[in-house]
Amino acid sequence: MNALTLIFAALCIFVIAYRLYGLFIANKVLNLRDEIATPAVTMADGHDYVATNKYVLFGHHFAAIAAAGPLLGPVLAAQFGFLPGALWILIGAVLAGAVHDMVVLFASVRHKGKSLSLIAEAEIGKVAGKVASIAIICILILTLAGLAIAVVNAMFNSPWSTFTVVSTIPIAIIMGLYMQKIQPGDIRGGSIIGFALLMLVILAGPWVVANPSLAALFTFSKKQIAVFIPIYGFFASVLPVWLLLVPRDYLSTYLKIGTIALLALGILAVHPDLQMPALTKFTGGGGPIIPGAVFPFVFITIACGALSGFHAIIGSGTTPKMIAHERDILFVGYGAMLMEGFVAIMALIAACVLVPSDYFAINAAPAVFQKLGMATVNLPMLAQEVGEQVQGRPGGAVSLAVGMAYIFSSIPFLRGLMAYWYHFAIMFEAVFILTAVDAGTRVGRYLLQELFGRVYAPFSDNKWIPGIVITSLLFTSAWGYLVYTGDITTIWPLFGMSNQLLATCALIVGTSMLIRMGKARYAWVTALPGLFMVPVTLTAGYQNIFGNFLPKNLMLLAVLAIIVMVLMIIVFIAAFIKWYQLLQVTGTVRDQFGDEVLALAEVPDSQSGSLREPVMTSEP
Repeated sequence: MNALTLIFAALCIFVIAYRLYGLFIANKVLNLRDEIATPAVTMADGHDYVATNKYVLFGHHFAAIAAAGPLLGPVLAAQFGFLPGALWILIGAVLAGAVHDMVVLFASVRHKGKSLSLIAEAEIGKVAGKVASIAIICILILTLAGLAIAVVNAMFNSPWSTFTVVSTIPIAIIMGLYMQKIQPGDIRGGSIIGFALLMLVILAGPWVVANPSLAALFTFSKKQIAVFIPIYGFFASVLPVWLLLVPRDYLSTYLKIGTIALLALGILAVHPDLQMPALTKFTGGGGPIIPGAVFPFVFITIACGALSGFHAIIGSGTTPKMIAHERDILFVGYGAMLMEGFVAIMALIAACVLVPSDYFAINAAPAVFQKLGMATVNLPMLAQEVGEQVQGRPGGAVSLAVGMAYIFSSIPFLRGLMAYWYHFAIMFEAVFILTAVDAGTRVGRYLLQELFGRVYAPFSDNKWIPGIVITSLLFTSAWGYLVYTGDITTIWPLFGMSNQLLATCALIVGTSMLIRMGKARYAWVTALPGLFMVPVTLTAGYQNIFGNFLPKNLMLLAVLAIIVMVLMIIVFIAAFIKWYQLLQVTGTVRDQFGDEVLALAEVPDSQSGSLREPVMTSEP
């Protein structure tokens, strides 16, 4: 199969889905209306609640949600062949992931920018909310530690990559100051400044590498980078969103989307065939990269490329506090997920254009690869052109970089630049992942503030500096310790399952909200993908525990998996009971937004831990 066919199919499906299914959800299911003031307007504080241009916010949201999942997940899932991954990305992104992201964002906007756990408390009950809160914090710590380690592995002893990634921080601050203080609202000017500086930094990369003193300045060990990243996460969490977080994510979006567009143009010019077959002999299990069968592990492995619980954390964290108009939810929520689906398709293609034996040689441990009885074809030549040892480096990042570099360097006028493109791809992956780390850290701070606010009210005040600093320090220390010790690398199988379990939880909570709003006839949009993922995630959890963790005597991972699964099952049961209760209601009441609903959502008061009736925030 030619790669162009898959790209064309993906573009057509995503464009049609946005114009038809996305608008259907926006107009019929959620009834988005710009006359309803958003929390960014009614609760504006200049720090977290800041009404933001939808294009800038799209950049922040896309940069925050698009982490390792759409890049590494499809690459690893290529073990099963290109067909399972392609189908799940195309179908999952449209019917599950984009719906999940849009509904969660809408729910948080309607609940004053509150987190998913407080939304669960409002829509389902106190027990579900408290259980979800504990589970979400645990999952987020594991997620950020895993993402940060991916950055560490990509940047250590790589001065070019480190220089480029570090340079995006001062560039973002310059952009933030320009758009917020010097020329408020001048998005075009800020974009030009950021783009120009970013291009200069990228072009300066080889010069930095060639200069011994500069190369030494930007060459760090794993331990050093493992310290620097949590420090960056702390400042990204504490500083106002307009100063560092939003402009840096917006800036990195240029690099992300630009690189993916360039990769698409490269495929258009090269016309590569997919070397990986549609299905491999490992669909039934026993593969060298993913130990399980295509069901359920293709759904767990691809993660952010089709559906991800991490998106629910961002969609009920930083983004809803910056939505200026309710109609922007379609563009930001549904649109960003489709863009991420396209990124996942491109990553899948980059992996599948490699000869299968070369692909497995990169992603499997040398001893495991020897047992496959395969011989490499182009890998020795590719390694020589890249200038690094690429065989036996599992995880997906290296094979993705090799695949991208292979496509770029195959363009006639770009031949001979394989090493340049390889290191550029490694840097691209690091920037891609790090933008999720900073946004996730800020959301973790929100969650801890909400949790501590139940005990000591000032923690719930987003303007109380001691509370911001203490919660940011505690949260970054938690995942930073795991990054520094490196133990989190063994938790990736657990992260994959728990991440999708969180997405399932968000879909179930979203279904509860739709039923309460009198939208039971439309509740299938979230109920169907949510109910489908329940057996998928629980099956993956069971197989991880008894087929992976216990045989290897990884008792801690087995216990963590059981805890996360039990907590989420409690939430699911509470939600199903709530569905039944709501469907028995015959009358309706008018809520604060002027809608006829079955019941009023009890909005959690994070300062006291109590529940109170919603307060009118805008005229219907």
